[in-house]
Amino acid sequence: MKLTRRSFVGGVAGIGGMAAMGGRVFAAAPTPAQPLTISIVDVAGNLALTQGAFDAYAAANPKIVSKFVYSTAPAPELPAKLQAQEAANHVDIDLVLTGTDDLSAGISQSLWTELGQYKADLPDLASIYLPQANKMQALAQNFGVTVSYYPSGPLIEYMPDAVPTPPTTAQELMDWTKQNPNKFLYARPANSGPGRTFLMGLPYLLGDTDPKDPVKGWAKTWEYLGALGENIEYYPTGTTITMKELGQGVRDIIASTTGWDINPRVLGIVPAEAKIGTLKGFHWVTDAHYMCIPKGVAADRVAVLLDVMSFMLTKPAQAFAYDKGYFYPGPAVAGVTIDMAPQASQDAIKQFGRPEYDDLIANNPLEVPLDAQALVTAFQMWDQQIGAKKKT
Repeated sequence: MKLTRRSFVGGVAGIGGMAAMGGRVFAAAPTPAQPLTISIVDVAGNLALTQGAFDAYAAANPKIVSKFVYSTAPAPELPAKLQAQEAANHVDIDLVLTGTDDLSAGISQSLWTELGQYKADLPDLASIYLPQANKMQALAQNFGVTVSYYPSGPLIEYMPDAVPTPPTTAQELMDWTKQNPNKFLYARPANSGPGRTFLMGLPYLLGDTDPKDPVKGWAKTWEYLGALGENIEYYPTGTTITMKELGQGVRDIIASTTGWDINPRVLGIVPAEAKIGTLKGFHWVTDAHYMCIPKGVAADRVAVLLDVMSFMLTKPAQAFAYDKGYFYPGPAVAGVTIDMAPQASQDAIKQFGRPEYDDLIANNPLEVPLDAQALVTAFQMWDQQIGAKKKT
């Protein structure tokens, strides 16, 4: 995706190493003796939204950062890797880009640097975030900084030729899967944004007693998922597999989100004519990506990382988050509009976006996900009660 961003990157880099936001001046980090090579690990697919902005920072501040080195990893594998590095006192990962999954795992395992002590080195987050993005920031408990946000789902996505009358309630979805076994699919929630959004959205759809308590408040949800699983062939280890199987006609309905609806159609993985729907009682379960600094990163590097993180919250940097709809809309900061995005992003959203999303976002409740411990518990319960019954 880099090629689609060059002209915009050049515009951001052209600020000469200083970007203003609310009076704050960037590239204010102490200049290191030598420019730093910063290692970034992405376990959430976030680089699709942010790599252009990170590159712009490096281009504008060559005396501070020589380059960013990017790598990706499956979310379930990262906590053990960080634990090993921190135990050995040799952390070689400077910054982690994560969703709520590894944010939660890292908080529960004490893997992240507490950022409250650096409040003066970051923007006033509450004053710049979108209201719901600010609620997502609260989930970070000062162990991460929200960099991207979207309302997420849960949505169902389907091929209209195969499903001329899509389900409109959770019961209708259940009935449809009984009549069409192995034609509905969602991925393991611990590995999948649409999977965990589907998991967390069901308590609202089903009228469970406490949507925030998977142990005592999800009786209807666990019963529903168990019954639904009888009509599901297997649970893929990631969302991409579900998209490919929808595109190939192996599945007719899958769990989806706004971004996972738009981006695979932009990329041609899913046919453009695919449709989306919601189920009666629908509440959005919002989602976000976070920037987290592992424990053990040297203080001089933390100083630079704080400046980088602050830059990533400027409007020019945030405009990259529209991407090609992967996390639609994407920006966490208020006042970042599609006309600020690279032209390729504007073109993709114009062609593959859905006008109905504006209405759905404006007129349905927005709920924050489970907190860190509850989310870890929900993943464990799903793995034990639902996933263990199928080969994944």
